Amino acid sequence: MMNFPLLLKTILYRANLVYPNQEIVTRTAAGTKRYTYRDMSARAAQLAHALDRHGVLRGAHVASFAWNNDRHLELYYGVPCSGRVLHTVNIRLSPEQIVYTVNHAEDSILFIDEDLVPLIAPLASRLPTVKTYVILTDERGVDVPLPGAVSYEEFVAELPGTYDYPELDENAPAILAYTSATTGDPKGVLYSHRGLYLHALTFMTGYFALDDHDVSMPIVPMFHVNAWGRPFSDLWSGAKIVLPGPRPTPKGIADLIQSEGVTFSAGVPTVWMGMLQHVRQHPGDYDFRRVRMLISGGSALPESLVRAYQEELGVALYQGYGQTETSPVTFLGAPKQSIEELPMEEQLRYRTKTGLLIPGLEMRLVDTEGNPVLHDGKSRGELLLRGPWVLDRYYNDPDATASAFVDGWFKTGDIATMDEHGYLQIVDRSKDLIKSGGEWISSVDLENLLMAHKDVVEAAVIGIPDPLWQERPLAVVVVRPDARDAVTPERLRDFLGDHVAKFWIPDAFSFVDEIPKTSVGKFSKKALREQYQNGELQLRR
Repeated sequence: MMNFPLLLKTILYRANLVYPNQEIVTRTAAGTKRYTYRDMSARAAQLAHALDRHGVLRGAHVASFAWNNDRHLELYYGVPCSGRVLHTVNIRLSPEQIVYTVNHAEDSILFIDEDLVPLIAPLASRLPTVKTYVILTDERGVDVPLPGAVSYEEFVAELPGTYDYPELDENAPAILAYTSATTGDPKGVLYSHRGLYLHALTFMTGYFALDDHDVSMPIVPMFHVNAWGRPFSDLWSGAKIVLPGPRPTPKGIADLIQSEGVTFSAGVPTVWMGMLQHVRQHPGDYDFRRVRMLISGGSALPESLVRAYQEELGVALYQGYGQTETSPVTFLGAPKQSIEELPMEEQLRYRTKTGLLIPGLEMRLVDTEGNPVLHDGKSRGELLLRGPWVLDRYYNDPDATASAFVDGWFKTGDIATMDEHGYLQIVDRSKDLIKSGGEWISSVDLENLLMAHKDVVEAAVIGIPDPLWQERPLAVVVVRPDARDAVTPERLRDFLGDHVAKFWIPDAFSFVDEIPKTSVGKFSKKALREQYQNGELQLRR
């Protein structure tokens, strides 16, 4: 067989050859912008020429600081296909973390959405490697407080719409992303063309495969772990692509699903919770019959949310799982034939499971001694992974690398079970398990049960010190505004008492208006622990 390299340019080539007229839609501050795969391909080529003209060498790191929009999509192809590396900077990191990641990556040029300039301008003097800022705007001229700033349209103007992309080594780096840094500094993960190609190819088959009949809307940010691979798999499939643009809201997401006929989308649970609340507040305004399925990832998917989407919206919502270190997707909650034959009540329960290992990967569940655990749906172990889109080292971070692997397997830090049908269920992060009186309590299970209560909007559980039991669970809860007087610790304890052992039930509750979120929309337990330590949470026992 030919020794043919697996490169991202092959995705772009097929998209332009087979689906040149397929539509890409971007929501902008001014309205809706539309163009085609052919247009995007030509613009990516212009970008590659512009990087040549600007003297950006092959292998150089090019940063993006942008929302999910058409120009960001052009960067996803024009930068890596021409031999550079795209560093997608997470715009929701703290200023110190942004400075750290840009400097650690040694980015030479930074492409930034115009509305995000105020976030970067105060940091520019601390980014010595960045010599040019390219402003992603429709305007040809810009007036912003950044050195060497030029508009994107001026940057790519009058350059050819075709480009002779190089034949790179398939193991050459393509994209650089950093972890969300729940502890310490963010860690860099360098994705290869080969890894991203195979990761995208996986989504061309199986239950979640799309084709040109589909309309896909990646809500997962393109600045976070490749938007779960959607910029590559969607284009390869020929699907119409809908990009939600800057600061998407529950209303904006629901409106786009309806107006553009979205059939597939992916986001974190808090996104789907917010959209459900919006739709409930506007009965009769939305019709979701065209939606084939939605994916939720990033944190555990409450069964109550799955049930609400099925019963109220007629939409199948499934769980997915992955990490920055795994490109990211490793498990998807696809229904096996045997599961589809079960009563709907059982099917809904399976939709909340982390899911089935996707093709191309291998996994292990091991106990604290490194021994395999039974796949009986009860025995717990740490999840280890290996495969062609799992990292083999952190970028320029040997200390983090040394602690992240055992015998060539990546240690995810997640504790899980696997049942006899092959479905994985993440029980908790190892650092989030609560050890009380020598027994383990799953914060994830408690959170899901609390959010099954009809009056609870959000719930997060952390362990707090206890002089007798070592740790006890503290439940931080957001209640529906019209039910705040009715929901008490006693009623929530009674509700939990029907489902869990008595020692699992929290001794204390804290009722808040909002649970803090991480940069990617997960509940931030780190922030909750800090709030507890600082005495900022009012406890009710």
